[in-house]
Amino acid sequence: MNGPHEERWKEDGGNLVAPCNANDATGDHPPSLIRRLLGTVAYEPTWRAQQKFTAERTAETPDELWLLQHEPVYTLGLAGDVRHLLDASEIPLVKIDRGGQITYHGPGQAVVYLLINLGRRHLKVREQVRLMEQAMLDVLETFGVHAERHDGAPGVYVADAKIGALGLKISRGCSYHGLSLNVNLDLAPFHHINPCGYAGLRSTSLANEGVVTNVDVVLDRLAARLTELLDRDYPIAQ
Repeated sequence: MNGPHEERWKEDGGNLVAPCNANDATGDHPPSLIRRLLGTVAYEPTWRAQQKFTAERTAETPDELWLLQHEPVYTLGLAGDVRHLLDASEIPLVKIDRGGQITYHGPGQAVVYLLINLGRRHLKVREQVRLMEQAMLDVLETFGVHAERHDGAPGVYVADAKIGALGLKISRGCSYHGLSLNVNLDLAPFHHINPCGYAGLRSTSLANEGVVTNVDVVLDRLAARLTELLDRDYPIAQ
């Protein structure tokens, strides 16, 4: 790692390895939730930093939200089929360890990575997925955009067009990866893939829906709503 990630590992120790699982709860209230603003960053070093954080966190490590944009990249999940990349492209393809198929990340997209001890917050994976979707739905409503879930297809949609995606990896009872919400990015790269493995799936963005805003505003609202939902003591509707 380099840049801000390297500095953070020096600050936080970075050499402690301990289990992180459902038995790690150390009281009724989890530690505070830390937000980290990373700016626009390359994909692979940020992914590796998440793996390192998760491998080295302890039962006392606070959960974190990483708020960022990515340089242009396609990512392909563990069971992903490379044939969902329809055309050769100068945009790099990175094969990663989350679930799901192929998606695109680039400037103008709000990305939040959730580095969460699920057991300490009494969350199951499905509940965290619902929580992430709910945060995106709620933030979109603040801009006057009504979105919805589609059964069997995680993420959030405006009519038949996808505006928000998500994917997680659970390791030692803790999550990493997270969600992405399209703000004002160039949608053209989505035309060269079957987004999330669905042929013909349209993509949209806040800008495409007539909303004038920027990624920083959206990231701030997402972080605030995610914090509220993660700190609540009652479940998201199933």
